Amino acid sequence: MADVRHTEYRGNIHQLQKELMQKWYERLNQAAETGTPHTASLMISGNCVELLEAFGVVPIYPEVNALQLAIRHQSLDPILAAEEIGYAADNCAYVKADIGCYLKGITPTGGKLPKPSLVLCNFVGCNTYVKWFEHTAVLTGSRLYVLDVPFLRLDEPSRDDIDYVVRQLKELVTILENITGKKFDYDRFVQAVRCSAQVEELWSQIKHLARRSPSPFDAYFDAITLMGPLYVYRATPEGLNFFRAALDEMQAKVAAGQGVFDQEKFRLVIEGPPPYPFFRTFRDMFAKWKACTVASTYSTVGGLWEFGARHDPDHPFESVAMHMLAQNVTNRNFLQRYEQIGRYVKDWNADGLIIHFVKSCRLFSAGQGDMRDYATRTLGIPTLYIESDLEDPRYFAEAQTRNRIDAFFEALEHSKMTATAV
Repeated sequence: MADVRHTEYRGNIHQLQKELMQKWYERLNQAAETGTPHTASLMISGNCVELLEAFGVVPIYPEVNALQLAIRHQSLDPILAAEEIGYAADNCAYVKADIGCYLKGITPTGGKLPKPSLVLCNFVGCNTYVKWFEHTAVLTGSRLYVLDVPFLRLDEPSRDDIDYVVRQLKELVTILENITGKKFDYDRFVQAVRCSAQVEELWSQIKHLARRSPSPFDAYFDAITLMGPLYVYRATPEGLNFFRAALDEMQAKVAAGQGVFDQEKFRLVIEGPPPYPFFRTFRDMFAKWKACTVASTYSTVGGLWEFGARHDPDHPFESVAMHMLAQNVTNRNFLQRYEQIGRYVKDWNADGLIIHFVKSCRLFSAGQGDMRDYATRTLGIPTLYIESDLEDPRYFAEAQTRNRIDAFFEALEHSKMTATAV
């Protein structure tokens, strides 16, 4: 079969995304050189960026920095630098890349990474976060605040859990007032929450367009392009303008009958993040078979918005707490993650499921073997389980991965041909 390379975004959205992310890195570099604006390190999942926006504090997302390093083939040096000071080979590679960035003083764009005004550990789902941010605080000499978010034990969080998180958010307001020297601007906070709700609605509409055949975009590989502005600019007018333009572009593709490929042969759901050091290589393994991802769990790390979750400007603190507790995939249990995949398979009309096990992320990846059995036996969908890493290039076996993906699609193709013949 001839190798078919996917055509990357080359239109206005691709360029606008690059400009927005470059602007973010320029602000971080400015903060490193001048001390302003104030910055805060925090995690993507269950973040409270709306509260930072109320004070004009710029978010630093270590995960975004790490994946940008990896996708530019720059992740191994900071990983090795972290291992040289004692981090184990099987520690989270995101942690090691982030710590190594501070040790080596590098960023993906060549600028400087600022000492954060606040290290804000929004603990959601992964117990590695706490130690990671403790280490970051020690390394940078920055103030640490751990925002403890209870794990989602039932389908919805209890009133006590919501109140518990809201009390911490209000305590965080006082801390931010002390750090920035600014009085809390409640109206600006409400406006940030309103922007987030509007961005979430636009992003949800974009993701629902992938239910069409052909899908106008790949909800895994192309979603990566959109997720940067989603996290950095969600609570801002810039984010709102970006996603309005993105939706317009996607709707125009639908109206023109344009899909990711000239002929969409397979529709996939993918669980887990991609191997960023080999992002293009990995993508081409699917493009070869004209396989389009129509839904992915990784794109919901920042929020489950395609299922109706929204921030609420009428209840800003409570809705931020709800987002942290229940509206992101990392704070949910496996049965809820199974249900999410099941909805994707049915509503997005998928032919197969790919599970990518991340070797250095054992907490999130644990149980994915059972997930494979559930998908195969209960959902009745062909499922492929592959292993590598999202950050560390030493864990990617290209030939083995390519062979397994080819074998999966050969079997899927045969199954489709047989069903058509019958």
